[in-house]
Amino acid sequence: MARINLLPWREERRRQLTQEFIRQAALAAVLAGAAGAYAWYHATGLLEAQEARNAYLEDQIAVLSEEIREIEEIEAKREELISRMEIVQDLQRRRPQAVHLFDQIAEHLPDGVHLAALWQSDDDLTVQGWAESNARVSAYMRNLDSSDWLTEPRIEVIETDDDDRVSSFTLHLAQTMPGDEEDNGDGGDR
Repeated sequence: MARINLLPWREERRRQLTQEFIRQAALAAVLAGAAGAYAWYHATGLLEAQEARNAYLEDQIAVLSEEIREIEEIEAKREELISRMEIVQDLQRRRPQAVHLFDQIAEHLPDGVHLAALWQSDDDLTVQGWAESNARVSAYMRNLDSSDWLTEPRIEVIETDDDDRVSSFTLHLAQTMPGDEEDNGDGGDR
């Protein structure tokens, strides 16, 4: 039988398979590198896009924060103006009160009672005077109690001199504002 040496053919085949394997491995490495590069590029793009959105949101938050601060300043100014307006309105409402006060004190003053001093602290009044008798002081207190502008008369001191002819007194009152019709200057209790 003839001896045929198949070793070179097997070697050639083995060399071809090795080269094919190296080519496929290189192709796989290139494809894997390309896929990795694409994944890295895509992830980097997504990250940059998200960072751009975050920067935009931070800028908008800063703008809104500034607008909120301005709104709070405007609201504070508004509250201050409303407070001032309320003070002015209260002063306007109370403007006729002094006239009514003196009118009511004089109108309800009975004969034989004389006033010496009058003090006012907010809506509290203190009246000092003298009367020909204690009964006239009581009549004055009843008259003041019927007033719409003066309430809660209470006597603090009543002293009679040695002759029992003159009584000096100290009287406390509260000044009030009657209903809206008097606030508008429609005349009070006249």
